[in-house]
Amino acid sequence: MRTALTDLTGVRHPIVQTGMGWVSGPRLVTATARAGALGILASATMSPDQLRSAVREVRSRTDAPFGVNLRADAGDARERVRIIVEEGVRVASFALAPSKELIAELKDGGVVVVPSVGARRHAEKVAAWGADAVIVQGGEGGGHTGNVATTVLLPQVVDAVDIPVIAAGGFHDGRGLVAALAYGAAGVAMGTRFLLTSDSTVPEAVKARYLAATVKDITLTTAVDGLPHRMLRTEMVAELEGAGRLRSLYRALRRASGFRRISGLSRLGMVRDGLALRHGKDLTWSQVLLAANTPMLLKASMVDGRTDLGIMASGQVAALIEDLPSVAELVARIMTEAERTLTVLGAESSPAANSARPAIEDTHEGR
Repeated sequence: MRTALTDLTGVRHPIVQTGMGWVSGPRLVTATARAGALGILASATMSPDQLRSAVREVRSRTDAPFGVNLRADAGDARERVRIIVEEGVRVASFALAPSKELIAELKDGGVVVVPSVGARRHAEKVAAWGADAVIVQGGEGGGHTGNVATTVLLPQVVDAVDIPVIAAGGFHDGRGLVAALAYGAAGVAMGTRFLLTSDSTVPEAVKARYLAATVKDITLTTAVDGLPHRMLRTEMVAELEGAGRLRSLYRALRRASGFRRISGLSRLGMVRDGLALRHGKDLTWSQVLLAANTPMLLKASMVDGRTDLGIMASGQVAALIEDLPSVAELVARIMTEAERTLTVLGAESSPAANSARPAIEDTHEGR
């Protein structure tokens, strides 16, 4: 299926596997790239040396395009940009809007720049600064998210910018891909669905917890870092929501120290990152300190398998997922269902409507 996303990035299918901390490592990204979709390495939980090593590991396993997700507000963002350019990474994505200067530096190095946004005005800003495409996440999405549903946010952004728009938040199958295309998107981005595959390195006990979740088990809370955060409702979430301020801050500082050792950040570097996080936002210093909870709480679940000690970021779509296919099986399934859905819609529509469909090419090679 050829869209503006596949033309821009060189992938075969208009599907993006998002950069999830502790989850989107070389194994998952390699599997996604081999399946013909765009895999994104999550670099925020890696040191710069680990990032370069991860990029080279993926490159040694496949020559298909892939990307790296960056924190635009990180103190070492420019160093990571240099690594991406030097290593010939195809795509750079951002969890927060990058600066005009970072976008220019990446584009000068031949890298496709795709920031993630949660509001129309943010999409308009990065488009004006030269971003090549945007990922638009509605409130259904996991992790830090907004409160506007994808079905409301997506058409706003599609109408506002003239660059490809990738829809995120609530997608997991071929029907969703077709729906996104109908809204004018160039493809879909998914996190939770890729987390729940056999190629994901997340411990099996954690995956089982996701598979057992119902819609009521997925909550939006500010208890972790003071910002809206969508995740599974667990004992840890309940404990964080019930903890007092002093107890929460004490735990946050301990976890910040642990993350500093893992990430290689200096104390000064963490202070700079905290200042960047606070800039332009209505955050107290307590909330900035609590933000240090997130990497370590995610690691406890996603790496160590401790669902009792960690948090599990999750889109609402987890309630619809019932299996753990390989990434290759998942991508093939989504594309087959999308093609079938388009065929049915085409048979029921007028010739004029049918002519507006995205180009369907042979997508079975290499499956």
